[in-house]
Amino acid sequence: MIWNWQKEGWPEFSFNASNFEELEKKFIEKAGMINGSLLHVDAQEEEALKIELMSEEAFKTSEIEGEYLNRDSIQSSIRKHFGLQTDNRKIPPAEKGITEMMMNMFHSYHEPLNDETLFFWHESVTYGRRDLMDIGKYRTHEDAMQIVSGPLGRSKVHFEAPPSQRVPNEMQRFISWFNHSEKNLPALIRTSIAHLYFESIHPFEDGNGRIGRAISEKALSQYVGQPILLALSHTIEKNKSAYYLALEANNKGLEIDGWIEFFCNIILNAQDHTILIIQFIIEKGKFYDRYKSMLNDRQLKVVNRIFREGVSGFSGGLSAKNYSTISGATSATTTRDLTKMVEIGAFIKTGQLKSTRYYLNIKTHID
Repeated sequence: MIWNWQKEGWPEFSFNASNFEELEKKFIEKAGMINGSLLHVDAQEEEALKIELMSEEAFKTSEIEGEYLNRDSIQSSIRKHFGLQTDNRKIPPAEKGITEMMMNMFHSYHEPLNDETLFFWHESVTYGRRDLMDIGKYRTHEDAMQIVSGPLGRSKVHFEAPPSQRVPNEMQRFISWFNHSEKNLPALIRTSIAHLYFESIHPFEDGNGRIGRAISEKALSQYVGQPILLALSHTIEKNKSAYYLALEANNKGLEIDGWIEFFCNIILNAQDHTILIIQFIIEKGKFYDRYKSMLNDRQLKVVNRIFREGVSGFSGGLSAKNYSTISGATSATTTRDLTKMVEIGAFIKTGQLKSTRYYLNIKTHID
C-alpha cells in the first residue's frame, strides 16, 4: 500500500477552493450568529457557557479515543484555572492533563505553533501515563506507527505513518506550513488540511487525535481573532465512524476535496450545536428567573439535576420514578410536586400513565 506521505509531491495537497466558497460563507455567518448570541448573555452566563463548552470538549475529545473521564472533575479543574469557586475536589491525572491542554490552547491561540507547544500538549494529554516511551517529544520507536483494527492475526491496517526518523523533519515542515498558511487560505480549508496533515504524520506515540483536534481549534481561533467556543469534539464523537472513514479515504493520495467537504460540514454542525448550548444557557437563566421562587427544595433539586444533563436533557424525558429517586419524595408527594410544576408552566407533560414524561419548559432551536 502506498500512503499519502509516500506520494510524489507530498505534502502539497490538491483541492478546488471554489467548491467550498458557500461553506466558508456559512461558517462566517454562523460565527456572526454565535457572537450575536453572546451579546444577550450576562457575565455569569458567559462564564457558565465557557465552562460548559470547554469541559464538554475536554470530555468528548478523550471519549473519541475510548477514554472516559469524569466530567465534574474536568469542570472543577477549569473553574480553578479561571479563578472561580470550586468544590475543592482532588482532580485525577487524566482530567488535570486534558484541562491543562485546553487552557493553554485557550490562552495562547494567537501565538505561532511550535515544538514546545506541541510537546506541552502531549505531556498534558498523557499526564500520569507510565506505559509510553516518549512523553513530551516526538516518537522515536523503530516499529511502524500503524492504525489497525481487528483481532491479532487478522487485523486490518488502516494507515501507516512515516517512520520515526522522518518525524522531526516532517513536523518542521508542518509547523512552517501552519504558521504561514493563515494569510493564504480560507478558514475552513486551512483547518481541514491542518487536521489531515498532522494526523498523516502522527508524530506522537499516543494522543495524536486529541492534539490534532486542538490544532483545528487553534486554526479557527486564529481566524475569528479570539478563543473559539466550538463543540468540535462533541460533533466528531457523534459522527465518529464517518470521521475515521473519511480520514482513511484520504490517507492514500493528495487530492483531498472529499476530506475538506467532510470536515467543513463537521465544523458547521459544531457551530449549530454551540448555538444550541448558548440558547440553552440563556433559557436556563430565564427559567430560574421565572420559576425559582415558586419551587420547593425538592423541585429545585430535580430541576438542577436536569439542567446538569445539558441541551439533550434526560433521555426520553423525566419519569415520576426519576423524580422520586432524585428528590427522595414519596409517590404521593411526587405526584403533587409534578402536578404543580405542570400547572405553573415549569414542566411540559407528555404521554399517559406509565408512559408519562416531563420536560423543562424551555426553548432551544436553530432558526
